[in-house]
Amino acid sequence: MIVIGELINGMYKDVGKAIVNKEADVIQHLAVDQVKAGATVLDVNTGPYSKNQKDDMKWLIETIQGVVQVPLALDSTKADVIEEGLKLVTKRAIINSTNADDAKMQTIFTLAKKYNTQVIGLAMDKSGVPNSKDKRLELAATIVAKAIEFDIATDDLFLDPIVLPVNVAQTQGTEVLESIREFRLLCDPSPNTTIGLSNVSQGTKFRSLVNRTFLAMAIANGLTSAILDPLDKELMDAMITAELILNKAIYCDSFLEAYRKK
Repeated sequence: MIVIGELINGMYKDVGKAIVNKEADVIQHLAVDQVKAGATVLDVNTGPYSKNQKDDMKWLIETIQGVVQVPLALDSTKADVIEEGLKLVTKRAIINSTNADDAKMQTIFTLAKKYNTQVIGLAMDKSGVPNSKDKRLELAATIVAKAIEFDIATDDLFLDPIVLPVNVAQTQGTEVLESIREFRLLCDPSPNTTIGLSNVSQGTKFRSLVNRTFLAMAIANGLTSAILDPLDKELMDAMITAELILNKAIYCDSFLEAYRKK
């Protein structure tokens, strides 16, 4: 399971403040803590209130890479901000993200090819998030086809079916789970799949419980990565246990400790 740590995001109040005030220690603690907790990739997002997203993206990357050496997922709606970050990364990056609109894919896959990155592809277009798995599958296939056009390996794609909050879109949970399973069948080699896990519990009372339950179900349906909070220990324990039950690790009584040591 590829764990993409979600916490270095300017939408969080403390992180946004740290970016504005250039408080490197705040960002570096988040980077180190997430990696220690099991994150294998760190998402990096300057947030919507950044006054100079290019400079802030560069500062974040330099600050993070000063203390950890893991791949970064550069998260921005602006291609020029992503490109500024790609010039600085020391590990192979992930671009977060493109949707299925042709112009957007053209821009993002051009960058991916130029900088040899992986790409998160959102199963949505200008009309918004689909209501059905069939439409999600159609849009995911469009993204796969464009990647092939750019000679980008399909296993360098992370297809995201778009998770919606369970308290306002309860019927969408099963649509997403079925989409994950079907995305894996689109091509050979199979694309990776990912979700923004915290979206499923947005606005609910028991957020950690909802997150970890949905994550285990998604893993059972073929999920290979997730953008999540690795500092939620119960969530990480559920992820490790789900993979154990799916025979992706050898059982021992100390399997949680063994996974973390690995």
